[in-house]
Amino acid sequence: MAKLTVDTDLVSALADLMEEKGLTEVEVTAGDQALRLSKAAAAAPAVLAAPAVSAAAASAPEAAGGPAAAADHPGAVKSPMVGTAYLSPQPGAAAFVKVGDQVAEGQTLLIVEAMKVMNPIPAPRAGKVTAILLEDSEPVEFDQPLIVLE
Repeated sequence: MAKLTVDTDLVSALADLMEEKGLTEVEVTAGDQALRLSKAAAAAPAVLAAPAVSAAAASAPEAAGGPAAAADHPGAVKSPMVGTAYLSPQPGAAAFVKVGDQVAEGQTLLIVEAMKVMNPIPAPRAGKVTAILLEDSEPVEFDQPLIVLE
């Protein structure tokens, strides 16, 4: 097995470039060698705030107490992981569910993409969707309420 040698001056220069230009990732390839630097992006302030309520959810009577009231609801379906939530199977397609829909246990409510893997989020029980607490393509945190089922 070949010994790995790293040009620390190149790594330092690339790190400085990333900082200067506000980049989160840079990759350099020369022949059969490749070097990729990546840093975690700072969390968006919206992720740290209370979950946003979609326009459809805001009109639902159960959401009248605001996003916090809906999020504390015992029927809130929470994200099992950090990722990006998608309300439809592909761009331009109809949403899996909308406010007012009756769903069966195990029915897909939305998808959370984590590390390029699409993870369907199933309904834990049958019920009626009374609130959708996020917008399509919105980043979500672990245990963040996503949908409320009655």
